[in-house]
Amino acid sequence: MPQKTCLECGEPIIGRSDKKFCSDLCRNAYNNKVNSDANNYVRNTNNALRRNRKILEDICHDDKNKTTRNTLLDRGFDFNLITSVRTTQKGATYYFVYEYGYLELDNDFFLVVKDNKAKTD
Repeated sequence: MPQKTCLECGEPIIGRSDKKFCSDLCRNAYNNKVNSDANNYVRNTNNALRRNRKILEDICHDDKNKTTRNTLLDRGFDFNLITSVRTTQKGATYYFVYEYGYLELDNDFFLVVKDNKAKTD
């Protein structure tokens, strides 16, 4: 029976017959390489969502505040990245980034709100 070698470093594997790596270090290195593209995409998206949240948090001093589209854009807000959408009974649509949301008003104004029911432990 031929000896199996580590998928990461090529060293001989000693131990169980179904082992694929010689150590945890090699296993982690291999999986980090395999998942790096997906991890970068997720990392970049999460960073952009955190940036959006921080912008809304800075604008929303109290539980709500008004701002303009230009203010949001100048700070780097990305309107394509949100975490949820909520429609009120009156038909108003709020777009949320975690616990902070915004509602588009007339003349490029936005109402920014904080959902105090959201858990922020």
